[in-house]
Amino acid sequence: MAKKGEKKYFDIHAPVFYPAAIIVLATILVSFFYSESLVESFAFFQEKTSEYAGWFFILSMNIFVVAALWFAFSKFGKIRLGGPKARPQFSTFSWFSMLFSAGLGIGLMFYGVAEPMFHYGNPPLPVDSVAERAENAMLFTFLHYGFHGWAPYVIIGLALAFFTFNKGYPLTISSLFRPLIGNKVNGFWGHLIDVLAVIATLFGLATTLGIGVQQIGSGLEYLFGIENTTKTHITLIICITLAATTSVVFGLDKGVRFLSVVNMRLALLFLIFILFIGPTSFIMDGLIQNVGNYLNSLIKVGTWAETYQDNNWQHSWTVFYWAWWISWSPFVGMFIARVSKGRTVKEFILGVLLVPSLLVFVWMSVFGGAAIFVESQGLAPIAQSVSDDLSTALFVLLEEFPLSSITSFIGIILVTIFFVTSSDSGSLVIDSITSGGKLDAPVGQRIFWALLEGGVAASLLFAGGLKALQSAVISAGLPFAIIILLIIYSLAREFTKTTHKIWLKAKEKEQQAYLEQLKNIINSEDDED
Repeated sequence: MAKKGEKKYFDIHAPVFYPAAIIVLATILVSFFYSESLVESFAFFQEKTSEYAGWFFILSMNIFVVAALWFAFSKFGKIRLGGPKARPQFSTFSWFSMLFSAGLGIGLMFYGVAEPMFHYGNPPLPVDSVAERAENAMLFTFLHYGFHGWAPYVIIGLALAFFTFNKGYPLTISSLFRPLIGNKVNGFWGHLIDVLAVIATLFGLATTLGIGVQQIGSGLEYLFGIENTTKTHITLIICITLAATTSVVFGLDKGVRFLSVVNMRLALLFLIFILFIGPTSFIMDGLIQNVGNYLNSLIKVGTWAETYQDNNWQHSWTVFYWAWWISWSPFVGMFIARVSKGRTVKEFILGVLLVPSLLVFVWMSVFGGAAIFVESQGLAPIAQSVSDDLSTALFVLLEEFPLSSITSFIGIILVTIFFVTSSDSGSLVIDSITSGGKLDAPVGQRIFWALLEGGVAASLLFAGGLKALQSAVISAGLPFAIIILLIIYSLAREFTKTTHKIWLKAKEKEQQAYLEQLKNIINSEDDED
């Protein structure tokens, strides 16, 4: 129930809410009535972006990683988000669960088997042996889900947490530009930044949700014989969006936190089962080798731009991934910021950058390693299945292990919960941006954005399937990459000012302590006289 003076259903920030809502609604309508034209427009923009700005995505992601590590291990690392006396609101496990569920979501389930096997069957680099084929497959999978991917989350989340909890600014992306453009954040440029953040978030979520329902559809077809069609996908989006909307109504603590913790525990049980029922020794050997190979090759593959081997592989994978991660950064960063008050800058960065990456490495090594083992031993043609349909990869693998019907059902449940946690986390964040930075906007507003997320995913799937989703997310990711680069500069300026103030206060205390000590010495000498 709304408190006196509060709005019960909507509390909008008009200059951001209305333009964002109009653009999103227009996209949905055009998708249904002019689908061919929309798909062609997105495809054209994706082609030109990949061709002329692929290098920019690669450079930007590397800058994000370097900046994050610099913030962590510099003098800024000791700054506490929320002030010196602030303490974490959530336990470490709950914190990891929420940022892991929000930050990865469906992609982990969809690509855990599909990506290693696709690269195994279609090597991005020339290979001379099966071993090298497997090694490169895991290397590029780690690249796409490792440190680079989490870096934009770190930048956005850190900046939002600091500017909100330490500086007292509204929880909006535009607030991060106050050190650069001053009060203009309250005008056109600030509103434009927030609108771009909302659009990027919605397209990023739509891509994820669209991928998720394709996998759920494949699972339902495998278990129950339900035909995996666009109609099925849209029906699933409607049902799961309603579930996400229900979670949104309960809010951050009762809804999102509860589902995230449940999801994390179920995912760990699923992981452990495959690890021990599958080729355990092969997987563990692979995990150690995969991590070592990734760390050893990080600079090389992180800066690889396919300059001398242009077969369009990178445009379809790395550039798409970087745009996808970037488009998710406004909502994941803002969500992480909301749950990270009380942690130091260093703790925040290492927690967001390293821990989820390590968990992903384990996950990809277990599922990708098991798939490579099955394929290399000739037990099942997983690579061919992935080539035919990426969404079937997980279920084709599970067929080779005991209790495949049960594990496949659990897989569907996990994808569904990831769907819900991503959607409701995104709704809470968009709700905050479009209400002018309020942490607890009215329920009606949350429901509105949760429904629109499902609408965008359904409309883009209807218009052109996965290709349309990928094109949309690349279109949204490019302008926001520029915004993140500017945020790094803005955050560095404010960190410098803050540490300088801390230094001045420390010097002042030292001076006062010295004067007090000197006074005591003088007084003691007077007493002796």
